[in-house]
Amino acid sequence: MSPVKQYAGEFFGTLWIVLCGCGTALLAAQNPQAGVGAIGICLAFGTAVAIAAYAVRSYDGSYFNPAIALGFLISGRMTAARALGHALSQVAGSLAGAGLLLWIASGKPGFNLAIQGLEANGYADHSPGGYSLQAAFLSEFLLSAALIAIALSSTSKRAFAELAPLVIGLTLTVLHLVSLQIDNTSVNPARSTGPALLMGGWALQQLWLFWVGPLSGSLIAALVYRWTESKEQPAVQTAQAQITEPAIERKRKVVL
Repeated sequence: MSPVKQYAGEFFGTLWIVLCGCGTALLAAQNPQAGVGAIGICLAFGTAVAIAAYAVRSYDGSYFNPAIALGFLISGRMTAARALGHALSQVAGSLAGAGLLLWIASGKPGFNLAIQGLEANGYADHSPGGYSLQAAFLSEFLLSAALIAIALSSTSKRAFAELAPLVIGLTLTVLHLVSLQIDNTSVNPARSTGPALLMGGWALQQLWLFWVGPLSGSLIAALVYRWTESKEQPAVQTAQAQITEPAIERKRKVVL
């Protein structure tokens, strides 16, 4: 797939995730009659990622997440230029998705952006459960590290690539179940950026954490993954040699 098509896929995929995930939280979960609740929000984010990845065939992309793009870069699977292109496309898609969501939400009389927001991520006074900055950072760091480790493993050569979107989507669902009440769950800087840019104020002031936390977790997870892969490589080569050597010996005997 050409870089332009990949960037377009990352743009539309991120747009879809923000529209579906944040839209479920804003338009459905806040309406008690809809019966969506927290579990519905978690499923919306996870399934949106899986659907988007299958729709744009992003099996070798960064799954609409700059933290995953960084993990792929550090692990040697993506060039710096391509990772940057993915990240910029994802941020643009998030902004477009948040803009569409704002447009839709504004269609209801009485909607107030300053009060109802766009499901931006936040900590302290803006945490759904009142969690501190330290708690939010630790949550984003640990859960992002777990997400990137699973993304790297599920897209490796030893894995079945077409199952990766489903695995990553289910992982994201679980991570939202853990941290939705902490900070509305980011683990994706692009997802956080679009709503924060449109809301401004506190959301924009707190946005830094939802870049630093996920990218820090991605950095550590990718370095650990790269180290473990380099440790396992000789063993894999030895096992392959043990399998192929008898076959080579048999061919020699046939020739003789």
